[in-house]
Amino acid sequence: MSMQVLILCGSASDLEVVGGAARTLKEFGAAYALHVASAHRTPERVRELVAGAEKEGCRAIIAAAGLSAHLAGVVAGMTLLPVIGVPLAAGPLGGRDALLATVQMPPGVPVATMAIGAAGATNAALFALQILALNDPALRAKLLAARKAQAEKVLASDPAERG
Repeated sequence: MSMQVLILCGSASDLEVVGGAARTLKEFGAAYALHVASAHRTPERVRELVAGAEKEGCRAIIAAAGLSAHLAGVVAGMTLLPVIGVPLAAGPLGGRDALLATVQMPPGVPVATMAIGAAGATNAALFALQILALNDPALRAKLLAARKAQAEKVLASDPAERG
């Protein structure tokens, strides 16, 4: 199976957080590749990875970075593939700077932006899976089953429902 989702993170220290995205994609059987590449320190490597992903038929890119967090925006400027940005908590502002850098894109270069940190990484993977599910009925069924299981878990924890 060719790569369906490319996951990029700006530094090795981001791998633990984006690991949640990788685990989620794996859980649903989606093929992915995970790379460390920096918009600032290795821009040519980022360009190579994005071009390679397009050639392999990749359907979405997850880009996670902290501090100035330009990775998602730089990637979005290189491709028409959907780019999902995950701001990461780093530095004295706890990820708020990364959130603003990721969400404030100029008109014409969209980036879907998730929450800061681990929850954002997991949701980025789920959003990528929803994109893939547009053309994959089996994956859509898996996502629906996961949502149903989530709802059942919440209902089972309700004291009024347990009797």
